[in-house]
Amino acid sequence: MTHETTTTIPAVSAHEVYDRLLRNRQRLIVDVRNEDDFQRWRIEGASSLRTVNVPYFDFLEEEEASVASVPADAEALVVCAKEGSSQFVAEILQSHGYQVSYLADGILSWGNLYDARDVINEPFGRIVQIARPARGDLSFVVISDGEAAVIDPLRHIEHYLDAAGDARITHILDTHAHADHISGGPALAEATGSPYYLHPYDAIHPIDMLPATLPYESLSDGQRFQVGQFEVRVIWFPGHTLGQVNFLFIAPTGQRYLFSGDGLFLRSFGRPDLGGQAEAWTPLLYDSLTRRLPAHVDDETTVLPAHFSTLDEADERGVFSATFGRLRRENAAYRYDSLETFTDFIRQHLPYFP
Repeated sequence: MTHETTTTIPAVSAHEVYDRLLRNRQRLIVDVRNEDDFQRWRIEGASSLRTVNVPYFDFLEEEEASVASVPADAEALVVCAKEGSSQFVAEILQSHGYQVSYLADGILSWGNLYDARDVINEPFGRIVQIARPARGDLSFVVISDGEAAVIDPLRHIEHYLDAAGDARITHILDTHAHADHISGGPALAEATGSPYYLHPYDAIHPIDMLPATLPYESLSDGQRFQVGQFEVRVIWFPGHTLGQVNFLFIAPTGQRYLFSGDGLFLRSFGRPDLGGQAEAWTPLLYDSLTRRLPAHVDDETTVLPAHFSTLDEADERGVFSATFGRLRRENAAYRYDSLETFTDFIRQHLPYFP
């Protein structure tokens, strides 16, 4: 069936979709991929986002019923694998009176989206947050006096080279050996000649105990660096992994910025079971959260984690951060007044072991 449209249906880039989601201006997504693909992964936003899955072939076979399953009270963004199917469905919806747009280049453009924006830009230095929203991943570039440190880089290293600009990358820092994505640290080190830093406990596989074969510089608790005008302190934070560390960047004006990796998020904390030793690592995690970390940071320290859960966690600038004081009041990690109650929570809420 041919559907004539009265206006050109806008193709929206992944960057624009992300901006819409951050500003809560995209309230409805119609995903026309097969159900299996939709269940495997999808575009996620704030809690106000509604997403419906109506496969493309349903529109071909049962147009009226498929259209009726799409809410009509918000502009719909139609998403498919490559673009063509979403454009076709958007035409159908528009012919039925819907306000509609579609994702340019399909959902892979969303999966490959990296978003860079400033956390701070001050005379003493700049902190750039680089988010990969499809994965909920956050990484950072800290620039000061012509030097740059890259923290928890993902595998597409060109984004960090772009963010650093003319600054020389002097430190490539992983807070831990990541289980949910490929680190760009070794590739970035090879490309720039800069050292790649990792705690040695995370250079040993937690299951088979085999050592890493890639080159790295060892991190240790209390170690200090200088990146431009920032003093950097290494805080060992075992629990999510045995070698998890936090990096505390201290500006010359006294402001403190804690890169917490997968130890402490804005609403929750890192799971302690990825080494297959949840019973042994849970007490380490509790000690890191309640004793190790508070010994090094104050309530005004800005915490910058390596992941977010939903876009509700971002501020009006699209930055994912909070003061440590706020996290002590609101984060799930600090609801438990003893190791016993914390351990009970962990036992009851551990997800499936990958």
